[in-house]
Amino acid sequence: MKHESRYLNELRQSLRKTVKYKSVADLQKAFPTEKKCIKHLERIIWRGIIISPFDPTSKVYKCKDGKYKCKNTNQYFTVKTGTIFDNTKLPLWKWFWALSKLSSGKKGVSSHQLVRDIGITQKSAWFLLHRLRRAFDCPAYKTVLKGSTEVDETFIGGSNSNRHWDKKAPKTQGRNWKDKIPVWGAIELDGNLICQVVPNTRKRTLEPIVRANIKEGSNVSSDEWLAYKNLGKWYNHKIVNHRAKQYVNGEATTNRIENAWSHLKRMTYGTYHYISRKHSQSYVKEFTFRYNTRDYSEQERFDLALLSTIGKKMTYRELIS
Repeated sequence: MKHESRYLNELRQSLRKTVKYKSVADLQKAFPTEKKCIKHLERIIWRGIIISPFDPTSKVYKCKDGKYKCKNTNQYFTVKTGTIFDNTKLPLWKWFWALSKLSSGKKGVSSHQLVRDIGITQKSAWFLLHRLRRAFDCPAYKTVLKGSTEVDETFIGGSNSNRHWDKKAPKTQGRNWKDKIPVWGAIELDGNLICQVVPNTRKRTLEPIVRANIKEGSNVSSDEWLAYKNLGKWYNHKIVNHRAKQYVNGEATTNRIENAWSHLKRMTYGTYHYISRKHSQSYVKEFTFRYNTRDYSEQERFDLALLSTIGKKMTYRELIS
């Protein structure tokens, strides 16, 4: 992509030096044992320099059974310590398989499908997938957008008219955040996509989010939604009037962000069918990671996700609390 950061370019170059694989089948051949998985994880996370998760400045001693000891804290650790793999009882090849399927499939993978693929319980599969989604919160894409940018919002949730009589929400119609989950997004021209779940689509909610995520003075395109009417104070703002069936206004358009929403909707309705409000941001992160790495090879996307597992430890109690 044109607007990738220097850090991300260097990262992609370093990841190309790891084990080569192009598909899930290749992944299974590359990492047939737990030892092979551990070695690859060490290569990705430590990149030749073993660092203690308890004290990064401490000297490290190598012990038996793949363990290391932090001199300053006297605590033992492995490459999995402090990552999403911390304290897992599942073999790493199952994690690698699930990560490959989740990161490469355009519509994701359901917990029930994962049960059939790697032979674990549905509860374990659900927990595993949520831990992987936390790894998709990649710091490489947490950048302020600039240049030509499109903003828009969408809603996750079926039409009220299609719901069963005892599940219909009263006094709701169309764009309503009472029975649907609103998601705001912005995308650069040939660049990054930023998405986040928002409580509503009012002006006082969206305006600060736009200003926090897009550099002042940028070219911003939006539809005619009232929440964007004052963006001209900080941006070169152009409006595309969808009510008048206008989809291009000079160089202004929202077609790219609308295309991104179509992928989000396919993931939601095609694979997961239902997303709770509580966990909706995790699913949005999953979608955003895949969209931002759409030009990556299977190997680059997989290894970048592995690198993002650092510091993402999650317990089941934390997930359901």
